[in-house]
Parts: sequence; structure tokens; C-alpha cells
Amino acid sequence: MAWGKKKGGRKEPLFGLPAALADLRLTAADRIPGGGDDRPKKSAKSSARRKGEDAGDEPPRERKAPAGRSGAKRRAKSRGGFGLGRLVYWGAVLSLWGAIAVIGVVIYVGAHLPPIQSLEIPKRPPTIQIVGIDGSMLAQRGEMAGANVALKDLPPYLPKAFIAIEDRRFYSHFGIDPVGILRALVTNVLHRGVSQGGSTLTQQLAKNLFLTQERTMARKLQEAELAIWLERKHSKDEILELYLNRVYFGSGAYGVEAAAQKYFGKSAKNVTVAEAAMLAGLVKSPSRLAPNRNPEGAEARAQIVLAAMADANFITDAQAKASIGHPSYNVKPAGAGTVNYVADWIGEVLDDLVGQIDESIKVETTIDPKLQSVAEAAIIDELAAKSVKFNVSQGALVAMTPDGAVRAMVGGRNYSDSQYNRAVTAKRQPGSSFKPFVYLTALEQGLTPDTMRQDAPIEVKGWRPENYTHEYFGAVTLTQALAMSLNTVAIRLGLEVGPKNVVRTAHRLGISSKLEPNASIALGTSEVSAVELVGAYAPFANGGFAVAPHVVTRIRTLSGKLLYMRQPEGRNPVIDPRYVGMMNAMMRETLISGTAKKAEIPGWPAAGKTGTSQDYRDAWFIGYTASLVTGVWLGNDDNSPTKKATGGGLPVEVWTRFMKTAHEGVPVANLPSAPGGWGLSNLAQAASQISPPTAAAPGPAPANAGGYRPPPPTRANVRPEAAAGLDGWLMDRLFGGNR
Repeated sequence: MAWGKKKGGRKEPLFGLPAALADLRLTAADRIPGGGDDRPKKSAKSSARRKGEDAGDEPPRERKAPAGRSGAKRRAKSRGGFGLGRLVYWGAVLSLWGAIAVIGVVIYVGAHLPPIQSLEIPKRPPTIQIVGIDGSMLAQRGEMAGANVALKDLPPYLPKAFIAIEDRRFYSHFGIDPVGILRALVTNVLHRGVSQGGSTLTQQLAKNLFLTQERTMARKLQEAELAIWLERKHSKDEILELYLNRVYFGSGAYGVEAAAQKYFGKSAKNVTVAEAAMLAGLVKSPSRLAPNRNPEGAEARAQIVLAAMADANFITDAQAKASIGHPSYNVKPAGAGTVNYVADWIGEVLDDLVGQIDESIKVETTIDPKLQSVAEAAIIDELAAKSVKFNVSQGALVAMTPDGAVRAMVGGRNYSDSQYNRAVTAKRQPGSSFKPFVYLTALEQGLTPDTMRQDAPIEVKGWRPENYTHEYFGAVTLTQALAMSLNTVAIRLGLEVGPKNVVRTAHRLGISSKLEPNASIALGTSEVSAVELVGAYAPFANGGFAVAPHVVTRIRTLSGKLLYMRQPEGRNPVIDPRYVGMMNAMMRETLISGTAKKAEIPGWPAAGKTGTSQDYRDAWFIGYTASLVTGVWLGNDDNSPTKKATGGGLPVEVWTRFMKTAHEGVPVANLPSAPGGWGLSNLAQAASQISPPTAAAPGPAPANAGGYRPPPPTRANVRPEAAAGLDGWLMDRLFGGNR
């Protein structure tokens, strides 16, 4: 009893965790199964105590079980509450850090944007319109942008076509469309690739106005921020109007007006439903779907747009079906025309003429569209017919008036294949087409066209230049030597007058390239461009005045403000009129009986000189009348030899075809002649004194009118010919080599 009273004595109340643990007891269910051997054995004393407890005044054991179950429930509740709390807690923490991260990204992206307060809708990049002498459009550089068109002036189905295919929820989102992004994400996941984008029209506009086209996450975030800014600053209709006037449609066309003019030959105000659908379809991939490159792809995409418009109830199903396959194409081929070589040349000189431009301009040129087409056809057709036979892959042509105004320029056979301008940029050896500068220098030092010089083998410091045929004529006049392009005579003349003087003459007439003053300069071994060589021949056609080849006459803004006008150049004489007449008479003989006798312009006096560089790498002919100076070059870009293409062959054929058309309907005019009437009568008299090529007779050659007695030839090849004189012998043969 005493033990029982002690047990039933006063108990202090317990609170909190001790209270919760007071009734905590381990039961058999709490023990690890299979651990019988490790279970501590019960002693007899503990067993007796246990029995005593069972027999004492304590409540029966059966009444303890509910208490145990109640504790388990409380412990379960405690554990469940603790797990939910942790979930809420960590959710709040992660949300907070996520918000901080988003804010940080927004701040970072915004820091790399221009200040919002300074952002303005940028002006259209300037466009350069290049027109011919008749005012017709030749080419366009920069972005081809039509005039801005107000949204209210467009047919309603045109903007709706863009909304239907690009941003169906345009009028309901705030610049970013979460629904569209989610839809695109799901679609891309299902297709295991990027098959659909989630950008809105506003985002596309932001990208076009302010950002680059790079595909990076930073750019997408900047695009999103700018889209929201645009939506806050502009109305939906203003954004849509800006979009339609700035979006790219391929082939250099920016804006619906430029695109409609480019592809359909009409204003965007007048496009049909089918045409509107095609324009809207181009935005996805303008370069790939442009009708002038891929008409089938453009049509297929337009059908998708029509279906989307019908699905959005912008048009009826009947309208969609009626519009399929009915866009009125007015598409010109992609810009492969050779006039683009002219446009590139203009682009190179434009900065020198007007400096940096910040608005669209119109450049008026000296180009005659008709002659440009004829020149292009002459080069392309000749190469198409004979490029394989003669192993010639490229050609160039420059035609200008005697005052230097370029009327036509072809820089290669196909601009789309190669934009390298062989008329302006390329420099090649002119061969014998350089010889007129040698002969002019000789005339200016007192010689005349009938001065005699010896055509015979020559050696200069171990160098032994030869004529093309390895045949020699002995004593010949300068006229016949130039007409037959005799190399040995040219070398002798060059050494006689001095290579430095020859170089000075060429530079004075307009050659700007560096020329080496050595013995071989007489054979045209220093490289020049076609445009400068043709320009240097112009003084022969205009009476002896220097010219600067030019193509730009006037530059205006599209609003009409004059930025540049070419001023007439002062007449700067570079050749004495006497020598102009002599040179014209000598080079006329080249077309009559010399290496260019295939060149012919019915009724027109013409003159010129052929040229073929070493190993037939370059074939030239520069010929002129009182109306036009034209030069033709044919060869290979890699400077590889042709299959004996000579200046008197393909270049003369191209030149003749072009010049015949160029002179149709033009009043005939004579070339400038020398005072005192030097002309063909003098040449005929000189020619009658020359015999066909024979072995050089021993003894000194007779002195000529200038008192110069040429040295006797050391060797000559003899070839009997019919008694037709030198002219008859020349009519039966064409000379190549350096001629």
C-alpha cells in the first residue's frame, strides 16, 4: 500500500514537448522485425515488477492502447503539418528568388538598350535610284523602299492577311502574347523542332526597327521589352501601319508599297486578295519565297494565308477558293543585268561627290539603256558561241563619247555569278593596244606617218622580241608598222624616243596606272584598266583634248533638292591637232588593211588598234569614231592563256556588232584630221613604196624625211607572195601575238 501511495502521489503538470512525450511508449510494433537475438533479455526482477504493475491500481493495459493510438495520430498530424509548412516555405523562397532573377534580367537587358526616352522610330535607310540618260530606272541600291502608305488607304484585306498568318491575337495582347508563345512551344515540342514562332507583329516591328537579326536569348528579351514599350507609346493601328511599311519582302523590297511595285507592278492600294495573301506569306522567309526566285513556293505559301484568312472570317471560303492561283505576276528576273556593274561603280564614287547621305537620292547618269543592252548582248552572245573554242571565260566593254561620258559598261558576262568589275577594277596587260602612245611620242619628236623604220630582229640586253609570225618586212613606214602591229619597230621606236617619254605621253592622255619605263613598255607590258585605256584614246576622237571618264551628271534628293551637278570641264589640250590627224590616219589604216580589218561601220570613218598580250592571255580592241570610243577586252580571270584568241578576232567582232547598232540613225561625222590635209592619200603613196616581205638587202637603209637612217637588218625571213603589194599580202593574213 505504501508503494501504491507513493505511486499515486502528487504529479506536476507538464506542458509543451514534455507533455507530448509523457505517454510515449515503445510497443512491439515499433521494434525492427527479425531482431530477436539483439533484443535485451528481461530479468526476473523486471518481470515481477511488470506483473506487479499489472496487478496494481494502475488502469488496465487495455485502456492504454487508445492513448497510444491517439499519440500516433498526433505525431502523424505533426509530421503532415511540418511537410506542408516546408513546402509553403520553400515555395515562397523560390518565388522570391525567381522574382529577383526576373527583375535582374529585365534590368540587365534594359541596361543594354538605348535609353527609352531617346528611342525614336528610325528614318528609312536611304535608297539610291540610278536612272539612265532617258530617265528610265537602271538599278537601285540600298533598301528598295516605297513611299509610306497610310493604313486607311490600303484595302482592308491586306493588313488582315498579315494578322491572320502572323498574329491572330494582335488586337488583344499587350505586345507579347503568352497564349501564342505557349501554343508555339507545344507545337515545337510535338514536331521536335522549331516549326512555329511566338513573336507578335509588335515584336517583329521592334526587331526590324531597333535590333539585329541574330538568334540569341538576349535579343529575344530585348525584343520583348521594346514590344511592350511600343505598345505603350503607339496605338495598335499605328503599330500595324509601321509594320506594313517597314517589313522586308525579299529582293531588296522593304514595305508593302515597294513589294507591290516589285512583284505586281502596281501600288499596294490596288492589290487583289490573292496578291495580298502572297505579300503576307513572304514575311516568313522573304529570300526563299520571293516570287522572282521561287514562284511555286510563293504560291503555296499564299494558299496557306488564304486558308488562315478564311478561318479567321476575314474573307469567305468562296473568296479564298476564287483567289487561289490568281496573283498577277509582273516579276522581273533577279538582278543579274550587267548594268549592275555601272551601279557598283557609281556607289564607289558617290561618297566623293556628295559625301555621306541620310536621305534617298536619285542619280542621273550618262548611260544609254539601249546601248547598254546591246553591249551586254554582244559580250554574252560572243562568249556563249566561242568561249569553249578559244578558252575565253570573261569579257568587258566600255563605250564613251569623245568627251568621256560613259554610254555603256559591261564588267563581266554575268553579274549574279561574279560582281567583279573587269571594266573598272581589273588591270590587264594591254599588249599592242598600248602602241599608239609610242607612235604619238615619235610623231611629237619629229617623225611622220611615212617615216621609214626597219622591221628586223632586235636584241635588248638578252631579250629578243619577235613579230607574231616570225616574219619581217625590212624597211616599212610607221603607218604600216602600226597597222600590222610589228613588234620590232615598236621596240625600236620606244628606245629611240625614250621609255620615260612614252610613259609621260600615256599619263598625259589619261592612263592613271603605274607604268614601268623599260624597253618592253612599247609592247604594253604594264597593266591598265579598260576604262582608263578607252579614256586615253578619247583625245584622238575629240581633237586632242583630255577627258575624265564619268557616268554621273546630277544627283538630287527624291524631294528635288540638287546635291551635285557635273560642271563642264575646261578643254585641256593634250595633243597638238597636227598629231591627232596623223594618228587618226595611221589608226584608220589598221581597220582598212591591218590587224582589225574585220571591223566595219558602214559609212563611218573609224580608227583603232588591236592588242594581244603574251601567251594570248588578253585580247583587246580599242576603236573609235567621231561619235563614240569603245574598247573590248576578252580573257580569263585567272590570267590563264586562251586558245590563240587575238585582238583582231573576238574583240573586233564584239566591237563591230555593238558599234553598228550604236551608230544607226546618227549623222555621219569625220574624225579630226591634221591641218594641211594629211590623210589616206599620203598613206597610199607610202604604201606603194613598200614591197612584200623579202630578205633584208645588205647595206644601209635609205634615210627618211626625218634624216634617220635605220640600222641594217641582221636577219629576215623570206616568204614569196603574189604580186599584190603589201596591202594584198595583209588581206590574206591576220596577225596575232602582241598586236
